[in-house]
Amino acid sequence: MRVIVLLALFCIGLFAVDMNKATLNELKELNGIGAKKAEMIIRYRSEHKCFKNKEDLLNVKGIGQGFLQKNEGQLTFSACK
Repeated sequence: MRVIVLLALFCIGLFAVDMNKATLNELKELNGIGAKKAEMIIRYRSEHKCFKNKEDLLNVKGIGQGFLQKNEGQLTFSACK
């Protein structure tokens, strides 16, 4: 059972997108994100230093609760520098 849990956590890590480091192309891999929204995410990130948590994403125009629900488990947030 422990092996299955560890394997699941490892797989989630393989497909997770770090919202504070992701490139435009990496962001476009997320469900509901095209080039324009990816650019808006990168712009917000550069203007505000980083995203501290998933709720910060809601400050980006066009990002709502639906996006967070569709991508639950795929979003990570590295520490702010």
